[in-house]
Amino acid sequence: MKENILKKKILIIDNYDSFTWNIYQYIKIFCKKVFVFYNDKIDIKKIRKINPNSIIISPGPGIPKDSGVCKKIMKNFHKKIPILGVCLGHQIIGEFFGAKLKNSPIIMHGKTSILFRKKSKIFYKIPNKILVNRYHSYVVSLKKFPNCLKIIAHTKSKRNLEIMAIEHKKFPVYGVQFHPESIFTEFGKEILYNFLSI
Repeated sequence: MKENILKKKILIIDNYDSFTWNIYQYIKIFCKKVFVFYNDKIDIKKIRKINPNSIIISPGPGIPKDSGVCKKIMKNFHKKIPILGVCLGHQIIGEFFGAKLKNSPIIMHGKTSILFRKKSKIFYKIPNKILVNRYHSYVVSLKKFPNCLKIIAHTKSKRNLEIMAIEHKKFPVYGVQFHPESIFTEFGKEILYNFLSI
């Protein structure tokens, strides 16, 4: 493990979801200083005071408009600090940059899918095809997908291709629709480590 990762300060924004603490447990393996705040219990001023090296926006119920400070975080920090959005966090990132959400063809609650990944820093040394665990009823739509983002992973359902991960073309911003912290996701810990390495 790289010594500089151990010293990083990581901020996790909790969108009132129990999976947040699974993410926390994984991140604590790699980093000593991990801060967790609910999305309505922290503001931009306090985040600046913490001065995190990376920010993770957690899964959660609901839709991006219900995510408290998360869109303000995107506005203030997306150019400066690596940001990873998981599930709802991924959707928040997509919407912030102009993507639209749509209903998933199949509601995914605790189901696994085969993920096909492309080249990305968060998928460094990850096989091209892995199993991932999913809990969501919305996905980022392919229609009018913003040019500033690129699709770095997808699944194939019977009906169509579904976006499973995105990244910004210029800034260190990443979103994953699946749950890397789930024990049913292959290489989830490695994906989180790769993000922390950015």
